[in-house]
Amino acid sequence: MTRSVPLKLGFIGYGTTARQVARGLDQEQAGGACIAAVLARHEVSDPPNGALVTTDRKRFLAEPLDLVIELAGQEAVRQHGESVLDAGHDFLIISIGVLADDALFDGLRAAAARSGARLMLPSGAIGGLDAIASAAIGGLDEVTITTRKPPDALATGTDQDAKLAGAATEPVLLYEGTTREAVRLFPANVNVAAAVSLAGIGFDRTYIRIYADPGVTRNTHEVQAKGWFGELTFKIMNTPTENPKTGRITALSVLKVIRNLRSPVSLVG
Repeated sequence: MTRSVPLKLGFIGYGTTARQVARGLDQEQAGGACIAAVLARHEVSDPPNGALVTTDRKRFLAEPLDLVIELAGQEAVRQHGESVLDAGHDFLIISIGVLADDALFDGLRAAAARSGARLMLPSGAIGGLDAIASAAIGGLDEVTITTRKPPDALATGTDQDAKLAGAATEPVLLYEGTTREAVRLFPANVNVAAAVSLAGIGFDRTYIRIYADPGVTRNTHEVQAKGWFGELTFKIMNTPTENPKTGRITALSVLKVIRNLRSPVSLVG
């Protein structure tokens, strides 16, 4: 496809982040691209102009899509991921915490290999992944993440965690341990941990502390890594969207991936 022809995008889900991406596309923040189809669980009240909106996966995948983007949560990846890749569509997922499920990840990789499609992972709500991935080649000794979010952003973990988070008047440590277990307990809140794990030394060797902190208004993540390369410390404080679990930068990371697909020059890590 020439760069003068807009990329045809398929969205799985049309919630807060999807609408942010759509606004960015309208403002031409990602080069030439348009939403051609949306796979939704329910009727969409404000569908993108000209886009097919359907609850039928076969109808959705029959469209000539250049890229399918998951914007609906981990269950959407489980339900539709292999089918998207088997149909030959490149697949960008934002709910990358789901890849802590080794069997699912293996299935997605196998589907991509069969069809020649690509499984694509954006940086999402974190940065520094290029440095971590580079450092991992030389060897990493340890990677730790400290996540602090306002209590309302974390009130959907385990029942006990929800009670602790909702009642917090000072920082409360909700979890400390491997990112694999954190993804299971906080599936809507730790895609950052999954991204760092995949870039570095994996889900079982990357450790995370999760705090419900009424003293913060932004979703805050601090990453520390040590290894043969030296030491790295990275901190990001994301302004949440209308959905307190998700930062504004998540949609921007999707727009960046789309833009890079069309640009003759792109920055690579």
